[in-house]
Amino acid sequence: MKHPTSYRTSIIGRTAGRLGVLTAACLTALAVAAPAEASTFSYPGHGVAVVHDRATTHADRAHPDQYRDSFAIHELGAVFGLGADNRATAVSAGCSASHPCRSIALSFQIVTMAGSHVRINATNLGRAVNEQCPGCQTLAGAYQFIVSTPAPFSLDAQARNQLAVIHHRLDALQTSNASIDDIKQRADALAAQVKTILDRAAAAAPKDREVNPLGTTGPSVTMHRHFDGPS
Repeated sequence: MKHPTSYRTSIIGRTAGRLGVLTAACLTALAVAAPAEASTFSYPGHGVAVVHDRATTHADRAHPDQYRDSFAIHELGAVFGLGADNRATAVSAGCSASHPCRSIALSFQIVTMAGSHVRINATNLGRAVNEQCPGCQTLAGAYQFIVSTPAPFSLDAQARNQLAVIHHRLDALQTSNASIDDIKQRADALAAQVKTILDRAAAAAPKDREVNPLGTTGPSVTMHRHFDGPS
């Protein structure tokens, strides 16, 4: 008997950070202290923001087919320091070769921030584990997008609607009968679409002429990708 697949839809966090002073050691400690699942912390007067997102699945004989995704957007404003942690963990345990498990976890994290010389401590990790589970299909994928602009900006309605469509397509993978390799390719394709949307949004962000009259500090979108599972 096939049990229903469980999943978590997006948790969208939004907060603002103020300018302040940051040490790398302080930022690291804050990042480690962030709780599981999804959260955003800002520290007014210190210019520090910490964001944490996680998708976790555990498939076993009682629940052999598990899927979970996270799609989180954090708009932080102006900061001096950022701790960003994004993780996907998929575990398959105790199933047999004749009745294998299928465990898939995908986490998309989008962070927008503004400032010059921002200190960033970013972790993006996918981890797939088979525990005495021959023939099991286990896949964990983490995608992290960090958007940096000279002046604070917010994603407009068009960008948010486009991202919502991608999130819906990510959720739809829950009911897909596609192979693990195909799921991985579809997730990569969705990530490429996210990157295109964020590139366009960052390019249209306002320039901070008061801080940088020549406007030489341009926007950037950095994407981190980490998969664990079938190569």
